Amino acid sequence: MIRGKKLVVVLPAYNAGKTLERTYSEIPFDIVDQVVLVDDKSNDDTIAVANKLGISVIVLHDNNSGYGANQKSCYNKALEMNGDIIIMLHPDYQYTPKLIHSMAYLISNEVYQVVLGSRILGNGALRGGMPLYKYFFNRLLTFLQNLLIGQKLSEYHTGYRAFSAQVLKSITYNKNSNGFIFDNELLCQILYKGYYVAEITCPTKYFEDASSINFKQSVIYGLGVLINSIKYRLSKLNLIQSRLFEDN
Repeated sequence: MIRGKKLVVVLPAYNAGKTLERTYSEIPFDIVDQVVLVDDKSNDDTIAVANKLGISVIVLHDNNSGYGANQKSCYNKALEMNGDIIIMLHPDYQYTPKLIHSMAYLISNEVYQVVLGSRILGNGALRGGMPLYKYFFNRLLTFLQNLLIGQKLSEYHTGYRAFSAQVLKSITYNKNSNGFIFDNELLCQILYKGYYVAEITCPTKYFEDASSINFKQSVIYGLGVLINSIKYRLSKLNLIQSRLFEDN
């Protein structure tokens, strides 16, 4: 518990057998109450490693349903377990679990209800080995989203995120895409609701075993980001009604 709040860390896993143990070993169990691993039909030894580590809550997908579908299962399970603070941590060891303390305290102290680990603040992305083309498109898409949405975030594309349960309960995230664009849809929904978002500097690691989307997936994701941003602006102007921004 952290200030009387239950903290659940969720791990959206797909072929994370080589990195799961390193990630899990750095989770701060002095404040983390429960870890949930959702496996999206891995074809490696992810489940065997999870069992060896003693992860007690493992959700198995019958089919490889996609990154967004994995997150839906993560958040649904965490809320079912009455988590007050839910932190998504990728089990590929790209993001350090050592930031869980900082992210959780911002929410438990009711300073913010959403916290993002930013790879851009402090230039952590380039120092960590982010490919230059990904860095360029990250900056371009973030600039365009800030312009359309009216925010000043350093990036919209990090996979390291912490939420209060109240935020997730107020968002219709189960209606979102099952693909990679889920992350961006969820963040747009959060901003549309008027929640304030904190960012903290997050060092990252790019290496062979870390998960990454390919160029084609990146292009599809980028187009989806622009579409989400336009939907956001037009919805705010009451020119369209988008299912993204429906109330529960």
